Amino acid sequence: MFHFVTRSSLKFVCVAAGWLAVGHANAQTTPTPPPMKAEMTEFWEPEVKVTTPGAANANAFLTAPSDAIVLFDGKDLSKWKDQDGGAAKWDVKDGAFTVKKGTGDISTRQDFNDYQLHIEWRIPTDIQGQSQARGNSGIFMQGIYELQVLDSYGNRTYVNGQAGSIYKQSPPLVNAMRKPGEWNVYDVLYTAPRFRENGSLFSPARITVLHNGVVVQHDFTLRGDTPYIGLPKYTAHGKGPIRLQDHGDPSKPISFRNIWLREL
Repeated sequence: MFHFVTRSSLKFVCVAAGWLAVGHANAQTTPTPPPMKAEMTEFWEPEVKVTTPGAANANAFLTAPSDAIVLFDGKDLSKWKDQDGGAAKWDVKDGAFTVKKGTGDISTRQDFNDYQLHIEWRIPTDIQGQSQARGNSGIFMQGIYELQVLDSYGNRTYVNGQAGSIYKQSPPLVNAMRKPGEWNVYDVLYTAPRFRENGSLFSPARITVLHNGVVVQHDFTLRGDTPYIGLPKYTAHGKGPIRLQDHGDPSKPISFRNIWLREL
């Protein structure tokens, strides 16, 4: 029996065949994603709302409670080490210590898991630069997970890289920055991640941060470590130190004082 093919039905068959060919080609070809760049994990909008922290006396700070481990008492850096395990080379003066550029990061000699951390830091009055090149440093929980330190007083940058952010992961809820020359305070509650015997993640790290008495991170669940380029991931580890960053940007170095920790 003959079946007559009309022009319209022939056109439909050709179009359908074309679709099948394209679908087959797409099924065979997997596009290669572009290589990661630093800006792929930066976001600038929406900007973080500015809030003004309560007034503070420049010479008064919260002293350590009786059960705290005092990591810096204003006298020396004996509880800190350089990247090679030797003496920390940053400069101690007038009850504070200042990053000595080019000497590298410093870390506590003692390692920790869960804790309450108190640390105070100051941007120089005559700070220069902009965005990330303006008083950049960082406080790394267990030497791995970074709480950003930066001059964010009228200094715009990507919001997940400003002061109070968990770097490249979580912007602060508000910008509670004091102006350069005044002391800023971080109070941190940190819960370390746990890993199974096979190295897989059992529970992620969590962090709450108060910046000058204002909550800027509320029980945030960290997604992993702190890469500059790429996405965070977890690698099994045990206890780790508090690490302070010698960032290397061209601006004047920042200072720290009154650092203490309570293990939880």
